Amino acid sequence: MAVTHADLEPRRRKTDLSSKTGVFLMALTILLGLFCFILCLIAEATRSKVMWMSTDENGKGSKSECVYSGSGKMPLLCASFAFIGLAFAILVEHSYMLIAVSNSSPALLALDPESASAKSLTWQAGFFFVTTWICFAVGEILLLAGVSVESGHLKNWWKPKPSCLSIREGLFCAAGVFALTTVFLASALYLTALRALRISQEQENVRREVLLTSVLHTSPPRGSQPQITTVTRENPTTRETPLSVFPSPFNKSYIFV
Repeated sequence: MAVTHADLEPRRRKTDLSSKTGVFLMALTILLGLFCFILCLIAEATRSKVMWMSTDENGKGSKSECVYSGSGKMPLLCASFAFIGLAFAILVEHSYMLIAVSNSSPALLALDPESASAKSLTWQAGFFFVTTWICFAVGEILLLAGVSVESGHLKNWWKPKPSCLSIREGLFCAAGVFALTTVFLASALYLTALRALRISQEQENVRREVLLTSVLHTSPPRGSQPQITTVTRENPTTRETPLSVFPSPFNKSYIFV
């Protein structure tokens, strides 16, 4: 079986910023933000309204009383689910980013702090982090205010009352806009951290290549090995073997004169 270059590369862990888990959580965060925005629109359309009426008190004059247009169950459920969904999305996303950044901290620390790209990424990450939590806090406060008001007249909402609490028009819409802005800012923070990680890895690869090149150039040359060459003789001399007058001991035939 052939071994490819992809088989030799280290496998990405699930807690890495560039893993499939991170992409899935970012997509889930955006979907939850859109879901919260839709729930806020439904809550705005079905919110309870206050209607005032005047009643006579046995000829003593008129008295103003108010009644609600509905029980508020639908906006209460929508606002509650939006509140929980937004909190779940941001907590999961930031918890994952905290774990991923802590695991990849050596690579991020290798980023040159004096470079222009590092300074720009630092400012961007700080801006996205602060604005994400500000929008998240404002959206949650608005949703919590809507939940508290709508839950106050679940029973006997049709009976006239001297005073009625109501939500101003556009409160749930504003909460939905802040929720949607929160998830997009959180996604921008994730992309900024991912970009910083890739730049740090590129700088680390450049440092390794420079170090390897410097080591190759500064290493002493290898000693020359002796070479053995064969030299052919131009004028070879031949030796003639003299004839022996004495018989060889290995020769069995003798000649007598």
